[in-house]
Amino acid sequence: MIRIQQLYLPLHDQEDIPPEVLRRAVHQRLRIAAEDLLGFTVFKRSPDARRKQAGLSFAYIIDAEVRDEAKVLARFDNDPHVGPSPDMQYRPPQVAPREVKERPVVIGFGPAGLFCALILAQQGYKPIVLERGRDVRRRTRDTWGLWRQKVLQPESNVQFGEGGAGLFSDGKLYSQVRDPKFYGRKVMQEFVNAGAPPEILWVNRPHIGTFRLTGVVAAMRARIEELGGEVRFEHRVTDLFIESGQLAGVGLEDGDVLQTHHVVLALGHSSRDTFRMLEQRGVFMESKPFSIGFRIEHPQSMIDQVRLGRFAGHPALGASDYRLVYHARNGRSVYSFCMCPGGTVVAATSEPGRVVTNGMSQYSRNERNANAGIVVGIDPETDYPGGPLAGVALQEHLESRAFVLGGSDYYAPAQLVGDFIRGQNSNNFGEVLPSYKPGVRLGDLADALPAFAIEAIREALPAFGKQIRGFDRDDAVLTGVEARTSSPLRITRDPETMQSVNVRGLFPCGEGAGYAGGILSAGIDGIRIAEAVAGAMQS
Repeated sequence: MIRIQQLYLPLHDQEDIPPEVLRRAVHQRLRIAAEDLLGFTVFKRSPDARRKQAGLSFAYIIDAEVRDEAKVLARFDNDPHVGPSPDMQYRPPQVAPREVKERPVVIGFGPAGLFCALILAQQGYKPIVLERGRDVRRRTRDTWGLWRQKVLQPESNVQFGEGGAGLFSDGKLYSQVRDPKFYGRKVMQEFVNAGAPPEILWVNRPHIGTFRLTGVVAAMRARIEELGGEVRFEHRVTDLFIESGQLAGVGLEDGDVLQTHHVVLALGHSSRDTFRMLEQRGVFMESKPFSIGFRIEHPQSMIDQVRLGRFAGHPALGASDYRLVYHARNGRSVYSFCMCPGGTVVAATSEPGRVVTNGMSQYSRNERNANAGIVVGIDPETDYPGGPLAGVALQEHLESRAFVLGGSDYYAPAQLVGDFIRGQNSNNFGEVLPSYKPGVRLGDLADALPAFAIEAIREALPAFGKQIRGFDRDDAVLTGVEARTSSPLRITRDPETMQSVNVRGLFPCGEGAGYAGGILSAGIDGIRIAEAVAGAMQS
């Protein structure tokens, strides 16, 4: 196969680029006859809006099959945009022996645990997955119970259950992690195999959306079980048994004990009780930076118009997104986080008496508002010293404060952007109506975050308004708080063995362990850890 990069084609106002136009562009770029192009696939397609007033183009990366490939490649020997396609086929380095003496245990069934269990199952290791929450069908019902009726299920919600925290999100499938072995491609292909739209393999910034993702996750669970794996829902791990630095087993809430020497800790970032248990058992952990802030909402039509101009609403482009960064005078960095085009702000608490927000989009991304976190980076050395659990304590304090500011009934505190910048109370909504369920109460968010964060966000919003016209409009809505942007700690692992630095047989994995940030990177980490577990079990 030959890979062509930076193949640009103009997008017309009312239509997508037809396949025959793309095919003609490929054989013309390779300077071959049409009949010598045996086939091609789109590896990536990204919009190029740098000259959107003059026209908008798609930039393609194409893998093409041609006659006499060596001759064609020789013609482009000095062309940096034409060359051999890389080998992206996933090849597991380990396969289980015929008789597996011990089954590995995976704690947590979010993206990291899901892919770790899937790879172990595909290699023949028949993993046992322990998930504290419920299956995706019952979990969805429980989550809607909080949003519609203000009834929280502490073990089955946005954070806990099949699919993890990524299930009730935009289903974003892009990441900036280094991926020299193309594990990300394996993640995407498994999603497609389980029913995700095939376009996620090639569109820029792909996503699945919550409703579609639920079916995909359930199908992947069924595949794990077909391969001999086992998924046990409502099984909360409450203890680890460690003998002379070697993991010997795990204890469950019901008193049962699983004896095993290979455990993957694929915890979510909200497993605070488990973090405390790990500290009590002496598992080495350390604080890490994370971010705190609010969710902001604008009309999606406004974002589309500013970002795409006359191409706003084009069916080939969909709802537009954005990424913003600002460095405030007090030394803090403010940035947009987890932007959800055409989505909603959701209640994401997993604990009674606390309020925390997140963003979610469906596959269609056709809700009225755009939303994103506007967050401030914080650091344990200066902002929450005191050991590995100090960040957890700060999160709990901010979420409890938000619960009180919202009225102590799971409503969230909110404020209009103009009032927030001016430091005055909000009383009435404008054109922008908040999407958060159960609901919001307007007031003053000045006491919802530390003073340095409020100061930095107040300074950043007008600056963002210069990048996206209307971003700081008076009636845009801020909803608080966004406190679970990532895990506030890291369960440190050895970079060679991928095991805990002081407990052999314990494999920290994914976002909760501090090694991922989003569905794709968590899935990639799950694959890496599965390979490490397989290697350890054969050594």
